Amino acid sequence: MRKSTPGRGSGLSDAGGLFSPGPAGEASVVSAPPGAEGHRERVRARLLAAGPEAVADHEVLELVLFLALPRKDTKQIARLLIARFGSYANVITAPPADLQAIKGMGPAAVAALRTVLVAAQRLARAEVQDRPLLANWDRLMEYLTTMLARERVEHFRVLYLDSRNRLLADEKQGIGTVNQTPVYPREVVRRAIELHASALIMVHNHPSGDPTPSADDIAMTREVAQAARALSVTLHDHVIIGNGAWVSLRREGLLGD
Repeated sequence: MRKSTPGRGSGLSDAGGLFSPGPAGEASVVSAPPGAEGHRERVRARLLAAGPEAVADHEVLELVLFLALPRKDTKQIARLLIARFGSYANVITAPPADLQAIKGMGPAAVAALRTVLVAAQRLARAEVQDRPLLANWDRLMEYLTTMLARERVEHFRVLYLDSRNRLLADEKQGIGTVNQTPVYPREVVRRAIELHASALIMVHNHPSGDPTPSADDIAMTREVAQAARALSVTLHDHVIIGNGAWVSLRREGLLGD
């Protein structure tokens, strides 16, 4: 991350891959092969009877895709997705354009997978909403990891807190490249004043997976801390999220206070 100084036709479409051209240009439904429906029912029954541990990652994808592609064999599509992206988590967080490159994946199927991602993020946010964040640090890290760990470019976010350290707002301040995001310390602090925030926590991700802070990360953090102190706003921390790991600049003694 680096710091910057502000310088001021027809009615039918193949939305989910449900239709394919038929005779004389008509649309015909692509049906699942024999046995596919029975397979789905067995997977559903296993999920409901034995819980999530009873179904494999590709089977979870099958069930999600079936909601968008009720007439297609989602088993093969799910296996193609796992083979291409390597894991369930990588599939769910993959860019829409990459997902649509997989055979059988249309906009409806992509939207179904994105809905799963949004649901996971909303659930993680609910675990930290209206609670003192400093007293729920593990849940906060789970939330930030869910939001940022698999992003392919840097995202810089600021959590603005009230006098009881409860979340007032979680705002995206910038998106950058694979190794840097422009950050404007004055804008970070100005927004805190607008929200009547008493404190803030900065967070950004390192797409490389290594959360080790750079020299620019440290310098920018200290500049924000100084600007915040001048207006009686507390910078509690700057957290860097990697892949399966995170670093707190406060715990590393790098806030400069």
